[in-house]
Amino acid sequence: MSAPLSRAVLAPVLLLALAAGCAGEEGPARADAVPDELHAECADRDPLRQLYWGDLHVHSVRSFDSYLYDTRATPDEAYRFARGEAIGIAPLDAGGAGTRRVRLERPLDFAAVTDHAELMAENAVCTTPGSGAYETTACRTYRGDPGDDPAGRLLRRTRAFTHDSRWRHSPEVCGESGARCVAAGDRVWREIRAAAERAYEPCGFSSLIGYEYSATPGLSNMHRNVIFRGTRVPRTPVSSSVVEHARDLWQTLNRECIEAGNGCDVLVIPHNSNKSNGRMFSFDYGDVTDPAAQALQARLRRRLEPLVEIMQHKGDSECRPGLSGVVGTADELCGFEKLRAPGVEDCGEGLGQGGMFGSGCVSRRDFVRHALVEGLRERERIGVNPLRLGIIASTDTHNATPGAVEERGFGGHLGSIDALPEDRDPGQSPGGLAAVWAEQNTREAIFDAMRRREAFGSSGPRIAVRLFGGWAYPDELCSDPDLVARGYAGGVPMGGDLPARPGDAAPALVAYAQRDPGGDAPLERIQVIKGWLEDGDVHQAVYDVAGSRVASDAVDPETCAPRTLGADSLCAVWRDPDFDPARPAVYYARVLQVPTCRHAEHTCRALPVEQRPEVCADPGRVVTVRERAWTSPIWYGDAGEPRIAAAADARR
Repeated sequence: MSAPLSRAVLAPVLLLALAAGCAGEEGPARADAVPDELHAECADRDPLRQLYWGDLHVHSVRSFDSYLYDTRATPDEAYRFARGEAIGIAPLDAGGAGTRRVRLERPLDFAAVTDHAELMAENAVCTTPGSGAYETTACRTYRGDPGDDPAGRLLRRTRAFTHDSRWRHSPEVCGESGARCVAAGDRVWREIRAAAERAYEPCGFSSLIGYEYSATPGLSNMHRNVIFRGTRVPRTPVSSSVVEHARDLWQTLNRECIEAGNGCDVLVIPHNSNKSNGRMFSFDYGDVTDPAAQALQARLRRRLEPLVEIMQHKGDSECRPGLSGVVGTADELCGFEKLRAPGVEDCGEGLGQGGMFGSGCVSRRDFVRHALVEGLRERERIGVNPLRLGIIASTDTHNATPGAVEERGFGGHLGSIDALPEDRDPGQSPGGLAAVWAEQNTREAIFDAMRRREAFGSSGPRIAVRLFGGWAYPDELCSDPDLVARGYAGGVPMGGDLPARPGDAAPALVAYAQRDPGGDAPLERIQVIKGWLEDGDVHQAVYDVAGSRVASDAVDPETCAPRTLGADSLCAVWRDPDFDPARPAVYYARVLQVPTCRHAEHTCRALPVEQRPEVCADPGRVVTVRERAWTSPIWYGDAGEPRIAAAADARR
C-alpha cells in the first residue's frame, strides 16, 4: 500500500530559488523566497492518496535538555538521519563528538525538528564562546563538568538561570534588557528553519518547520508541538515564557500566523497527556463565562489542534484501565506501555500536579479515548466540540534520531542517560511513528493530510491502515480491488464525519490493514473502539472485527521469533450492532500485531552473559510487547455547529 518515494522534475530556476531562500539572514522573509504554490506536482501523485511515514517530535542540540544529555547533533544532522544517513550520538569522546554511530534501517518520508522554544536562547548563549555571557557563573554552571552524572544535570544545571516553571529569561545570561537572548533566539530559529529548507526535497522528503511549546503548570505536562505548513512562520517561536496558557498560544498563533495575511498556516499537536494530571483535555476559558464566547475559543482550539500524539517514548496515552467516570467494555489492552503502575490516585473530576515527574493523580481526561467523548460532552454544553482529535505518534527523541523505533537495536532516546544497556529502562518504549495518507510527498500535502486528520499513529512497526465510514458499504467490499476508491465514494476516511444518515441504517466501517513489509511479525487482529456519552458517563465498547487473539507469550523463548502465523493483511466491513441514532458517537480502529520481543530482551540475547545488564537475570521481566496502530476517529452526530455557535459568530 505504501508507494515508493519518487522525485518530481523541478525547473532549474526553482532549485536556484530554494537555495537562495536558505541563504537569508533576516527573519522569515528570505525563507519565503519560494512561494509554496510554485512547488511542482509530483510524478507519482495519487488522488487516492499514498502512505507516508514520519516523526514530528524531535530534539537536537538546540534543546536545553538534549544538550544536558550530551546530545551534540544539530538540526541538519537530525534531518540527515531521517533521510537515512549515519550520525554520532552520546557518549561523547574527549573532543565532544558522539562515539556511537547510528542509522535508520528505513528512512522516513517526512520529519520536523521540534526543539524547545523555552531556554532555546539561553542554551545558545551559554554554549557559544564569546557570547558575552559564556563565562558568567550561570553559564559555567549550566555547562558543568563533562564527567558529571547525566541523570542529575537537568534540574541542577537549568536552575542556574531559571527558577520557576515559566522558564523566564535570566538577567545574568540575557542582560537586564534581555536583548542578548532575543538576538540568540533569533539566530537559532533561523538555523532551525534553514536546516529544514536544506533538507526539503519536494516529492522525496518533506522537512516541516516546527518547535515545541513546553508549558508545565504545577509541573503537569501541557506540552505541544507547533508545526507550520510552509516557510511562512512567525519571526520568533511562541514560548510558554511569554504565553502561559494554551488558550493564549492558540490566539497568538492565530494572530501572528493564520491572520497575518502572508500565507502562514500552522497546527498544534499536544503530547504526553498521560503526564498532565487531568489538565491537557480540560476546558480552560480563563475569565470567559458566556457559553457563546467560550464557543469562539473552542472553535479556535479545534482549528489549531486537529491531532494528538497518542504515544512516544514516555508512554502511551490511549486509555488506562479502571478510571472513574468510564463505563463499558473492560479493555486489558489499555495497560499498554504505561509509565506508572496500577493503583495511582484517580483525579476524579479534579486536577492534580507533578505529572512531569511521575507524581500526582491520573484522570480519564489524560487519555485520548476518553477525551474524544469529553469533546462530545462539551459540544452539548456550548455547541462546539473542541477535541476533534486525529491521532499520530512520534518518538520525542532527544538524540536527534527521528524514527529510531526498532525494538531490535534500540539505543535509547536520552543521550548519555540511557546510552548503555544497563542504564536503559527495560520497560521504556522506543516511541512511535506518524503516518499520513496524502496525494504526494510535499510539505503542503503532508500538512493538509494532518489538517483533515487522515493520519494515524503506530507504536513502531510500519503497519498500513485504512479506515472508511459510511452507511451502505457492501459486505464483499474487502475483496474488491477498488476498495479505496469505493471507500471514498461511499463515505469518509479516518478523520471525517459520517454523512447524513439515510433511512434507518447503522454506521458501517471498513477497516483494512497490512503488516509491516519490513518487519518480522504478522498482524493479530483489528478492533473498532466506540465512545459515547450516556447518563453523564463516558462509555466505551471494544469490538474484535477481524483476526483472532493470540497469547502474549507467543514467541520462541530462544530466538524471539513469533510462534503464530498471524496474517499479512486483515479487513472487515463492520456495522455497529448497538447503534443509537439519538447519541453522537466516535469510532476509531486499533490494529494489533502478534507479540514480539521487547528491546531489552533483544539486548540480553545479543550480549555475552558476563556483559548482560541485571534485568536479563530477572525471571519476572516482561519479555514481549504487542505493537499496534491507532487510526484517527470517525464521528457520528458531531458535524456542523448548533445555534449557540452561530450566535457566537454573530457577536464577534
